[in-house]
Amino acid sequence: MTTTLLRTADELHARERHGRRAVVMTMGALHEGHATLIRTAREIAGPEGEVVVTVFVNPLQFGAGEDLDRYPRTLDADIKIAEQAGADAVFAPSVDEVYPGGEPQVRVSAGPMGERLEGSSRPGHFDGMLTVVAKLLHLTRPDVALYGQKDAQQLALIRRMVRDLNFGVEIVGVPTVREDDGLALSSRNRYLSAKERRTALALSQALFAGRDRHAAQEALRARAREVPATHARAEALSAIGESRAAADAHAVAKALPGSPSAVRAAARLVLDEAARLDPPIALDYLALVDPSDFSEVDDDFAGEAVLAVAARVGTTRLIDNLPLTFGNLGAAS
Repeated sequence: MTTTLLRTADELHARERHGRRAVVMTMGALHEGHATLIRTAREIAGPEGEVVVTVFVNPLQFGAGEDLDRYPRTLDADIKIAEQAGADAVFAPSVDEVYPGGEPQVRVSAGPMGERLEGSSRPGHFDGMLTVVAKLLHLTRPDVALYGQKDAQQLALIRRMVRDLNFGVEIVGVPTVREDDGLALSSRNRYLSAKERRTALALSQALFAGRDRHAAQEALRARAREVPATHARAEALSAIGESRAAADAHAVAKALPGSPSAVRAAARLVLDEAARLDPPIALDYLALVDPSDFSEVDDDFAGEAVLAVAARVGTTRLIDNLPLTFGNLGAAS
């Protein structure tokens, strides 16, 4: 398969369409994470469908002092990666093609969700992101569009925009791709020195610590429920020399499902230690949020949640997240 490079919407619209069109939107500097998105798009589109990869560094979503000018632009390499992953076309428009009248006066507002976490750290970022996503959805006219779960808040906002504004497109989230040591793949990883990269591992390690604490709580809770009565449960566990486990099990069994505070604390401990490294990590935020609106969850929360982190290592800002599921409030104690 030879991947076609397209520079204008007219060229894209002139292509004969068969089957479903799946679009993967990128800002270029493609890596294995993007390749995974493209391969997934290929599976969804099928042999009769079409996969289009957009490459566009959107100036609207970069704030003052951010890395627009130095953001990597590697189109030739991007086309090769897209081709190897199964893309039919790469749509790489100019700024004038996307914004022919200059910066648009009418833009999409991200609303309250767009002001939290990433939106608080990067004011206006999500308005610019949603505006270009809306533009690219109109320009590429896909049946399905795929985005990585590493940018969890971005994905949530795109889903919300598509639902609220009745875009006729299916949105698919694809799990985060990581290096063997756990670091989430990002185009910005190339900015890290060897020492900075070692420090950057604290982001994923913090998330994993929170996940492991959550898993331990769930296992303890399940164990506690195996014996029906609270007193009998403690006695049964104590009888096999597990008095500490019995006390923990009793406490957990009486608690509401899940413990977001404990998950946050486990993750925070790793980040606090990383703040003392050389070079140190500079934490922006650590949050455990409801993916429907990215508000912080309480300790009585049940359902899907996202443990999210953002930090700077040197001059490079990185983000990462993990999904977690908290127990059913109706479970027996």
